[in-house]
Amino acid sequence: MTSRKIVIVDDEETIRKTFSLILSPKYRVALAKDAAEALARFKGAGIDLMIVDYRLPDMNGVDLVAALRKNGYRGDVILISAHSDMIEPDILSRLSISHFFAKPLDLNALSRSIDYLLSLRDQAEKRI
Repeated sequence: MTSRKIVIVDDEETIRKTFSLILSPKYRVALAKDAAEALARFKGAGIDLMIVDYRLPDMNGVDLVAALRKNGYRGDVILISAHSDMIEPDILSRLSISHFFAKPLDLNALSRSIDYLLSLRDQAEKRI
């Protein structure tokens, strides 16, 4: 298992548990049911990647990512949503959201994207 930490932010418990089962053999996984919990977990935690649902009960995922970026989070973000028509590509770029996946999710593609993003991070850190 790597020391890389991933936070999953989704209000659906089954999605959080599924991600945890898939990712926990390779990564440290933390779960958050809403934006408030994610913001609390972010403080003081070294997070390498966040998977954020667009529709959260207390704010949308784009606003959550904007708040995280404002507070200094520079890690990767994958945004997921069942409402892909609500996502504006320029916002993804402006907030440096690495990837976007529409629900229902292709878990194999998502897993490959996570591995890819974190391997890029590993390579960048080795060069420093």
